[in-house]
Amino acid sequence: MLVREWEDLPDAIKKESVRKYYNTLNKKRLSLLNKRVFDIILAILIFIILSPIFIIISIAIKIDSKGPIMFRQVRVTQYGKQFKIFKFRTMVKDAEQLGGQITTKNDSRVTRVGKILRKLRLDEIPQLFNIIAGDMSFVGTRPEVVKYVEKYSDEMMATLLLPAGVTSKASIHYKDEEKLLVNANDVDEIYLKDILPKKMKYNLRGIEEFSFLGEIRIMFGTVLAVTKKERSRERNF
Repeated sequence: MLVREWEDLPDAIKKESVRKYYNTLNKKRLSLLNKRVFDIILAILIFIILSPIFIIISIAIKIDSKGPIMFRQVRVTQYGKQFKIFKFRTMVKDAEQLGGQITTKNDSRVTRVGKILRKLRLDEIPQLFNIIAGDMSFVGTRPEVVKYVEKYSDEMMATLLLPAGVTSKASIHYKDEEKLLVNANDVDEIYLKDILPKKMKYNLRGIEEFSFLGEIRIMFGTVLAVTKKERSRERNF
């Protein structure tokens, strides 16, 4: 995983408040290389193993509602690069035109199959393609849409020193983010002023404490969090 020289960073990222995070990562080049090799190998293996499920989900989406199988949206990753994230479509066609880019609990735009995919986080499976391409990693700051990145503070820009991730400590702690926005009059305002800054504290601390083994623990923690959440729902039911 390439660490650019400080002088070669985009001006938007080359801030003094970012330098300490850069220095931390610059000392861990070998761990970052291991992280990239691990990402590629694991992503390919998981795709091979889950390919039958991939086909079943694709068929279910097409039967359930009109629209494409994949949802693609422009997000921002390492060094401010824009890319299109892959997800299984969980909402009705043209959902963004009907209600914005953030989903709340009981959002009427979510399809029947989409509810199941979101609950089990199976909608994230196609991001294996993003990982193989190098735009994402298994662990890292979740990629935001451009309009939210434009609102980042100088320090928050440090999260763009690494590729965006499928999961992170912030993702685990905010796995029920949709519930926090259910009664919000202005979803964007609540997200930018309240939720995003809190998530960024976890993300920035993750850079300071970065280690390859630490990221493996986060991956296991994500699986446990999703499993625990599902078991809790079954008990309540």
